[in-house]
Amino acid sequence: MISYDPAGIDVLPITGVAALRKKMSGKRGVTWIDVAGVGDAGVLQEIGEIFGLHGLALEDVINVHQRPKIEEYPEHTFIVMQMSEIDDDFIPEQFSIFLGKDYVLSFQEKPGDCFDVIRTRLNQENSRIRHEGADYLAYALIDAVTDSYFPILERYGEAIETLEDEILDIPDIRCIHELHAFRRKLMLIRRAIWPLRDVLNTLTREHSPYISPQTQIYFRDCSDHCFQLIDIVDTARELAANIADLYHSGASVRMNEIMTVLTIIATIFIPLGFVASLYGMNFDRAVSPWNMPELGWRYGYLFSLALMATIASGLLGYFWYKNWIGPRKKRF
Repeated sequence: MISYDPAGIDVLPITGVAALRKKMSGKRGVTWIDVAGVGDAGVLQEIGEIFGLHGLALEDVINVHQRPKIEEYPEHTFIVMQMSEIDDDFIPEQFSIFLGKDYVLSFQEKPGDCFDVIRTRLNQENSRIRHEGADYLAYALIDAVTDSYFPILERYGEAIETLEDEILDIPDIRCIHELHAFRRKLMLIRRAIWPLRDVLNTLTREHSPYISPQTQIYFRDCSDHCFQLIDIVDTARELAANIADLYHSGASVRMNEIMTVLTIIATIFIPLGFVASLYGMNFDRAVSPWNMPELGWRYGYLFSLALMATIASGLLGYFWYKNWIGPRKKRF
């Protein structure tokens, strides 16, 4: 529990609902209660009774993996979004906010978040957040979650570019598997960001009794960041798809080159095999002078080798002329 106003700030660790009830009596102007863990339905129900939280909203807090959304209740505004755990990888975690007149309740699935910069700003006497209301604190939390996607996408972009260099240098099927893994992660991020766009548009355009017109202007900045994130995700997914196509195209080109070489070798050896099989037939020369007369010729063996060499050379020369082998010659 963090309670603050322009004159000071109180940071109080709360170990139970009874302690929360006791500390609420001496709170300052704005109160931020951050709950890490949503597994105890009884505790959440008691917190809901203290602040008058709607039962349907509490169910959404307990049943995680909700789609990002915003709902208006008479006593508060309820916002659900997805944030990532503090890690180099994107691990989605539901983050829920209840915004009231002078309080913000935030619920995380587990400890660890991206709000250290907000806590630091709260401890600075001249920071803007100390002189604003609960709606500005809610904006700061949503903005921190939105901005936390940028470093993750930057790391993904660098990894995809590295895979592109590897595919151009030494193509490997492992690179394709990693590309597909990145595309799945990018899809998860897109599913978390795309509905958030509608939430921020609602916060920006529609009137809420708990959000002042001055704070709505700041939510426009969050909305711009959200659109930037969507563009980055789409660009990264398209780049990954193009790199995969590049790999498959390169593999097809290499396969065509291999098939070309094998076809040329087979084409050359087909007539050579015909010549060798022709003179390998065991016809009796004593029966007829037409039965393999070359077998009795002094230069028959050399003649057959010369014939094979002539056929092979002729085929190679024809392939070269047709531009099937060797360096490509310009036609125009």
